[in-house]
Amino acid sequence: MDRLINYNRMKFKLRNVLAYFVAWVFILIGLVNRAKKKALKGDFILSIYFHNPSKKEFEFIIKWFTKNGFKFIGVDDLKKIINGSMSFPKGAVLLTADDGWASNFANVAEVANNYKIPITIFVPTEAIESGNYWFSYAKKAKRLGMGYLPSKMLKNVPNAERLAVITEIKKKINLPREAMTISEIQSIAASPWISIGGHSHTHPILPNCSDDELESEITVNKKKVFAWINYQIDTFAYPNGDYGVREMNALKKEDFQIGFSNKPEYLSPQSLNSKFNLPRIGILEGASKAENICRMVGVWHKNTLKVF
Repeated sequence: MDRLINYNRMKFKLRNVLAYFVAWVFILIGLVNRAKKKALKGDFILSIYFHNPSKKEFEFIIKWFTKNGFKFIGVDDLKKIINGSMSFPKGAVLLTADDGWASNFANVAEVANNYKIPITIFVPTEAIESGNYWFSYAKKAKRLGMGYLPSKMLKNVPNAERLAVITEIKKKINLPREAMTISEIQSIAASPWISIGGHSHTHPILPNCSDDELESEITVNKKKVFAWINYQIDTFAYPNGDYGVREMNALKKEDFQIGFSNKPEYLSPQSLNSKFNLPRIGILEGASKAENICRMVGVWHKNTLKVF
């Protein structure tokens, strides 16, 4: 098991070294500068999302955007832009984070408060209640050689099968808490800079759910968050970025106003016409600053999607 962990770490380090040099090529040939100028002119909004960044990573990104003349908007601003009550902005950045990891409390929420930067954190309610994510159990079981399907394969099976496997694993192993607590969610939700969004109840792959399971995942998530923070959430991010027409219609039925995918594209005026599949560009925790700068302005995925 230790050999496997060390091997994976070596692969990630090698990948980061190669990506660092590729990123600097993009910077030196002007791709980053051209994309930055277009965003500052208002051609598109940079929609950025995180999972579990370090405080240093999150703070660097805020400082880089600020230094380069960008302004931060929140999801409420985005709703106004979509409905036409606010004009399309120039040099705008929208920040979101998925999953509600425990370190988000200090590394994201506290930093956002200190810099007065709006951010929405999308939370799966089961993980907040129990402390852990189902895919962490699957990954631990794989490391221990327990013979269960790995998390990548569990993402491709019917949801009932995934739940059954995870239930069995939970009987055999324990994990330390890795998600924020309910009280921490309540604390950050009281901030004028932090908003909470929906991310399902058990963080399933929604297209693998039955119609009843899909409805339950969304309604239970929404009701529990309301019970915690006493306001109705109307913003949702699809777990794992997986969704279809059925999932978009389910959000509409439950009175959500916008839904975010993980498509690494700009928020253009055209993309805002379809408010339940809004794109976002992912930051890679542990990657170099050069790579994440390329990601932030949208040139990384355009030029390296099939390589990295």
